[in-house]
Amino acid sequence: MASILDEVRVACARVADQARWVRIDDARLEAYAGSLPGQAAMEGVASKYYYAGTPEETSAFVLTFTSVNFSSGWNPHLRKLPGSSGSITLMTRLRQRFEEKGAMTADELAGITAGDCAALFGQVIEPPVDELMDLFAQGWNDLGRYLLERFDGSFSGVVEAAGHSAERLIELLLAMPLYRDIARYRGSDVPLLKRAQIASADLSAAFGGQGPGRFDDLDRLTIFPDNLVPHVLRLDGVLEYDEELIERINREELLAHGSEEEVEIRAVAVHAVERIVDVCRGQGREITAARLDDHLWLKGQGTSYKAVPRHRCRNPHY
Repeated sequence: MASILDEVRVACARVADQARWVRIDDARLEAYAGSLPGQAAMEGVASKYYYAGTPEETSAFVLTFTSVNFSSGWNPHLRKLPGSSGSITLMTRLRQRFEEKGAMTADELAGITAGDCAALFGQVIEPPVDELMDLFAQGWNDLGRYLLERFDGSFSGVVEAAGHSAERLIELLLAMPLYRDIARYRGSDVPLLKRAQIASADLSAAFGGQGPGRFDDLDRLTIFPDNLVPHVLRLDGVLEYDEELIERINREELLAHGSEEEVEIRAVAVHAVERIVDVCRGQGREITAARLDDHLWLKGQGTSYKAVPRHRCRNPHY
């Protein structure tokens, strides 16, 4: 039986083979792979964004943030910290909450409201941000109830239940509806699982790969398909978009969640990075998709990438 991460890879390869809106520039991909630094030289997401406390508190921070780590379709409307992206603003606000009042508990998450979320993240309940705050509340309510029902309210409990396996943690998190990042494309399921996958990578970063942050199969993760990594790959010439799609993105038109073009952007990016990793390994350079995702995501914080519109889509997955 194929593992869930095998299913992600197979489905994304199938989308890339059938895609109409997005294609891979094969020649550019080969050259791009050769230009990448080795894994040890790739910068990871700075640990300053994580809350460091007891193992329970650190696990609480990562899982609490992962459950609301989606806002890209609303980011232009969020109230951001000076010089920060929407994602960094949300992570920073949550860390400040943990530092000032202690870790959030499963009971607290189970009863939280959209208004509570807005207050914590420094937002105003008005369209379209009100929709995002409703989804944040749902994500936290789901997490709180799940922990209370399955793990006696313990964040560490779900991490321990994964048994140092990122893939097992994905399976556990998929018990919550908003983690089920599975698209339909031409009659077939395409699991992408951005947030369910990134949870183990973030736990590993927060714990320095030790103790609760030790996952023995991190190399099995794909990239965490959002709207930024495909954008970087497009501007770097690895991905090519249909001209009509580029025009729509440049007009800052929202793409429909689950539309062919939106699924293709994410799935073809996954497949492109899998191919890049294969090229690097063929050259004797060990690079994982998850670490390359970090590298590309941080690269996308640069002004040249921010100056060009990227696709926007409102959904609870990225």
